[in-house]
Amino acid sequence: MPICEVCFRHCSLREGQTGFCGARVCTGGKVVPKHYGKVSAIALDPIEKKPLKRFYPGSMILSFGGCGCNMRCPFCQNSEISWSSQALNIGEQLRQLEPQKAAELALKYKPQGNIGAAFTYNEPLVCCEFVRDTARLVKKAGMKNVLVTNASAELCVLDELQGCIDAMNIDLKCFNALTYKDVLGGDLETVKQFIRRAVQFCHVEITTLIVPGVSDDENELRDLVDWVADLQSGETPLHLTRFFPRFKMTDRDATSIDLIKRFADIARKKLKYVYIGNC
Repeated sequence: MPICEVCFRHCSLREGQTGFCGARVCTGGKVVPKHYGKVSAIALDPIEKKPLKRFYPGSMILSFGGCGCNMRCPFCQNSEISWSSQALNIGEQLRQLEPQKAAELALKYKPQGNIGAAFTYNEPLVCCEFVRDTARLVKKAGMKNVLVTNASAELCVLDELQGCIDAMNIDLKCFNALTYKDVLGGDLETVKQFIRRAVQFCHVEITTLIVPGVSDDENELRDLVDWVADLQSGETPLHLTRFFPRFKMTDRDATSIDLIKRFADIARKKLKYVYIGNC
């Protein structure tokens, strides 16, 4: 059976079968996007909302969302378009938007301060072909491209984006391989490899959501900071974000603001740029 090469799961799919992410399907003996060009949201956002603090601050960016995700974070902020039962059946209901039209929309909003296109809201790389095709057209028009991703994709996918993605915000959800696998449905080593490669060709900022009982261990935070510090001699920005109960994780309180601030102080001992969010 054909194997999907987009992420670490390497789903083996029979004809007509959809992969774990809900966004790729086996058709004609090949694994292809199930919802190429289907968008769940279009919004002109401040660049800081991605969040990116050190990439064209004060500018706006036209954000495109799709559907599907290859992880299973129980605290997902966009479950309606990621991995909930609703998300896995939403594709046919979404608006069709071809890459050329998306690039034209980005240009249309340039007078409003738009600098380009952002691929965000769900996990964009489950339809990496749409990201690649649209980003190339946006880049050709002289504008910028931003990717907001969980980085759970193979390096061959990342290599396809080299030269057309200008900045990324990458979710490094925790720094424990077992938690990544058992709680989040991901693979930490895949994410680390992706980040190491990404910082070589574009601006990268990293976000870690501090979730009680998942990513709030101080020793683990110190290990994460040490690893981030080694990427670019402490120059890679790190966002530490406060968790609020949502989706399948309403059994705990929001993260203590004092804890977020203390973690930020720890991170600032080795990182030049540390930001806190949702506080």
